Amino acid sequence: MRGRDCVMCSEGRPDEGHDGRRVGSGALTDAYLVRRDLARGYTVVVWRGRHVADPTELEADEASGYWQEVLAVARALGIHFQPAKLNYLTLGNAVPHLHTHVVPRYLDDPTPGAPPWFMSGTAPRVGAPDIPPDVYDPDVDALRRLLASTLAGASA
Repeated sequence: MRGRDCVMCSEGRPDEGHDGRRVGSGALTDAYLVRRDLARGYTVVVWRGRHVADPTELEADEASGYWQEVLAVARALGIHFQPAKLNYLTLGNAVPHLHTHVVPRYLDDPTPGAPPWFMSGTAPRVGAPDIPPDVYDPDVDALRRLLASTLAGASA
């Protein structure tokens, strides 16, 4: 919780991480489109300021900027993937560093009235196959285009 040996702090701002590829960088966050075939468009937005384990540790301007950048990512996901709904999960139980899972939910969702199926403790999340490159790579490119201007200005 205090940030000693924090994996997210020590990694810097990598282009690849969190089971995916970076699709956007803001002043305060990086967004990674998850490569695993769990929910198309599933993205992890990682806080890149000082080590923080919980959003309550942010100053008011940091919190505002963080959530503005998370919402900029969510808007891009909504435009590109056209989900029925988006879920936002800010957990931090396994990795105590502020990050938010943005999960598109679709009409054919296997658990429509519950959290995403792969967030349960029994789901085979690690063994899920990758999204094929002919689908994943164009999604990465599209999100990078959508986020190039909107994420950069989100927390300004």
